[in-house]
Amino acid sequence: MQIIEQLIREFGLRETQVQNTIHLIDEGNTIPFIARYRKEITGGLSDEILRELYDRLVYLRNLEIRKEEVIRLIDEQGKLTEELKKEILEATVLQKIEDLYRPFRAKRRTRATVAKEKGLEPLAQIILAGETTRGTVEDLALPFINEELEVNTVEEAIEGAKDIIAEIISDDADHREKIRNVNINKGIIRSEATDEEEKTVYEMYYDFSESVNRIANHRILALNRGEKEKKLKVKLISPDDEITEYLINQTVINDKAITNEVLKEAIEDSYKRLISPSIEREIRNILTEKAEEEAIKVFGKNTKPLLLTAPVKDVRVLAIDPGYRTGCKIAVLDETGKLLDYATIYPSEPQNKIKESEKIVKELIYKHDVDIISIGNGTASRETELFIANLLKEIDKKVYYTIVNEAGASVYSASKLATEEYPDLDVSIRGAISIGRRLQDPLAELVKIDPRSIGVGQYQHDLNQNKLGETLKNVVEDCVNSVGVDLNIATPSLLQYVSGISAPVAKNVVKYREEKGKFKNRKELLKVKRLGDKTFEQCAGFLRITDGTHPLDNTAVHPESYEITMELIEKLGYTAEDIKKGNLKNIDDAIQKYTEGKSKNLNKQIKILAEELGIGELTLKDIIEELKKPGRDPREEMPKPIFRSDVLDMEDLKLDMIMKGIVRNVVDFGAFVDIGVKQDGLVHISELSNKFVKDPLDVVSVGDEVEVRIIGLDIEHGRISLSMKQVTSV
Repeated sequence: MQIIEQLIREFGLRETQVQNTIHLIDEGNTIPFIARYRKEITGGLSDEILRELYDRLVYLRNLEIRKEEVIRLIDEQGKLTEELKKEILEATVLQKIEDLYRPFRAKRRTRATVAKEKGLEPLAQIILAGETTRGTVEDLALPFINEELEVNTVEEAIEGAKDIIAEIISDDADHREKIRNVNINKGIIRSEATDEEEKTVYEMYYDFSESVNRIANHRILALNRGEKEKKLKVKLISPDDEITEYLINQTVINDKAITNEVLKEAIEDSYKRLISPSIEREIRNILTEKAEEEAIKVFGKNTKPLLLTAPVKDVRVLAIDPGYRTGCKIAVLDETGKLLDYATIYPSEPQNKIKESEKIVKELIYKHDVDIISIGNGTASRETELFIANLLKEIDKKVYYTIVNEAGASVYSASKLATEEYPDLDVSIRGAISIGRRLQDPLAELVKIDPRSIGVGQYQHDLNQNKLGETLKNVVEDCVNSVGVDLNIATPSLLQYVSGISAPVAKNVVKYREEKGKFKNRKELLKVKRLGDKTFEQCAGFLRITDGTHPLDNTAVHPESYEITMELIEKLGYTAEDIKKGNLKNIDDAIQKYTEGKSKNLNKQIKILAEELGIGELTLKDIIEELKKPGRDPREEMPKPIFRSDVLDMEDLKLDMIMKGIVRNVVDFGAFVDIGVKQDGLVHISELSNKFVKDPLDVVSVGDEVEVRIIGLDIEHGRISLSMKQVTSV
C-alpha cells in the first residue's frame, strides 16, 4: 500500500488509476495494449505516463527488496534496533538505505579495523564520549599499551583510536546526507587542462567552473569525456570549512573535555581522508546519472519523430550510398521496396569518372522510370548531391532528390539480417537499399537496426548502454504499435516490436504466412505456433489485414470489440460493406441523427450510445475515430521530406537569408537544421523562440520542417548559426 500511496502523490493520480494499472502490468499486459485498449480501467493514461509509472513501480519494488535485505543482514549481525529498522523502512531513496547500512557493511581491511584488532575501540569510545576533564589524553591511552598486540606507545594507541573515530564519523548516515546536500547546494565543479598548449575540442573547459546545482547536463557529459580521454582534470570544490565546522559541532559533546583536540584531529582526518573523496565520487555519480538520464530521454524523444517520418509511397527510388575511393553504391527500388537494379559509380575524388557516372545514372532513371533520388548524408554526401543536382538539369524527366539520414545503415548492411535478405549482394549495396527504403517506409526499415545506432542525441557511447537500449526499444515499440503493422507483408524485424510478440513468435508468424499463404483474418493468428490466447489479446489490435474476411481486420478496433462495433454500425444504419469502402466519414452526423431529441452535445450522444451498447465511453470514442478512417496511417500527418532539384554551397549563403530546413537533431543547447548545404546549421537554444526556452524539445522535434534566418557564417570552419526568432515554423 505504501508504494501505491507514493505513486499517487508523485503522479497526481487517483488511487483506482494506480491500483488498476499495477494490476494490469502484473497480469502481463504490455504498455501499448494498456494504453490503447484499457483506457476505461486506467482512466485514459497515455503510453508515456504508463511507462514512467512502470519504471517508478520497478524502482520502488526494488527499493522494498533492498530494505528487507539490509534489515536481514544487520539483524544477522545482532545489531538491528527498532529505531534503525524504522529508519530503513521509512527511507524513500536507495542512497539513504545504503548510508544506513554503511557502518554494518563488510569492509576490506582498513586502518580502523587494524586498530580494533589491537583492542583500541574502547579508547576511541572514551575520546568520543568527551566526559573526562582531568589529566591528559596520554593518561587515558596508557592502559592500552600492549606489546603483544603491537601497541608499543601511547602515541600509537591514540593514532589507532583516531582511525576508529574517523571511520565512525565517516559511516554516520546523517553526516553523509548533510554533507552531500551541502555540496549539491554550494559545491563547484572545476576543470583544467592536462596540457594547456594542446588544441582539443575541450578548450572551453581548460579553465572552467560552475556550481553543482546549476551546471548543465551536456557539460557534465563533456567534462566526463574530456577526463576519460585525459585531456581534462575535473574536481569538486567543496565548502570544506563549513563542513568541518558542522562535523565538530555534531561530534564534540563537551567543550571542556581533555580529548577535544584529539577528537578534532580525528574529525579533520575523517573528512579529508574518508568523507571528502567518497562524497566527491557520489556527487559526480549523481550529476552523471542525472545527465545520462536526460540524454537518454532526449534520444528517445528524437528517435520517435524519426521513426514516425511520413513514408513516401508509390514512388520508384534510386538510392545512393555515397563514397570516395570505393565509389557511390546505387540501388533502384520499385514502389514496394523490391530491388530492381544496382550499380557503382565514381563521380568524386580520386577517380572523377563524371561522364561515365552520369551515363549510368541516366540509364537507370529512364530504364526504371525513377521518381526520386535518395542520397545518404554520410561521407561524400555533399559531392554526390552536387553531381546529382547538375545531372538532373540534363534530363527531360521531372526527378527530385532528397537527403536521408543514413545513421546505422552500415550496421544493418553488415548484419545477419541483411545477409539473410540479400546473401549474394555486396555489403555496401545493402546499405544503398536501406537508404532507399528509409524514404519509402522509414519505420519498417529502421526497426531492422539497433535503435542505439540511429544516432540522434548526444554522447551516445558515454551513456549507460542498457538503459539507453531499453528506452529506445520502448520508443520503437510505441511507434510500431501506434502506426499498426500489415500482417501480410511485415518482416520479423517489424513484427517483434508488436505488443506481445517475441522474436521467435515473429519468425513463426512469417513462417506460417510463407507456408499457408496470406492471413485471411486475425483469428487465424491463433494457428501460429506459440501464439496463444494471451499473445493474441495483446497483439491482435495492432495487426492489419487489408483485404481480410472481416471488415474490421483493417482497423485498430480490437477483436474483443467486434460484436459491439457491428451492433453500433447497424444502429447507425451502416453495413459491413460501408466499413470496407470507407463510407463512415460522416459517422458523427449519423450519431446525431440516431440520438436526435436526446442531446445535441456529441459527448453526451456518445455517452447515450455507450450505455446502450454496454461499453466504455473512451473505448467507444476510439472505435468511432477508427471507423472514420479505417486503415489510416498516423504518419501521413507528419512532415514530408524536402525534395530538391538544385544544390546550395556555403558561399551561396548570406547573412539574414531566410530558408526552409529540416531539424536533424535536437540537443540540450539547441537544434541542428539541414538547410541544403554540407554542414547543418545550429539554432542555439537562445535563438529558438522570442520567448524563454527551457528545453529545445518544447519547440522543435527531429523531422520538423522549419523556417530559419542565417545570423552567423564561419566559412573557414564550416559553421552556420541560425535563428528561428520572428520566423514562423512551417
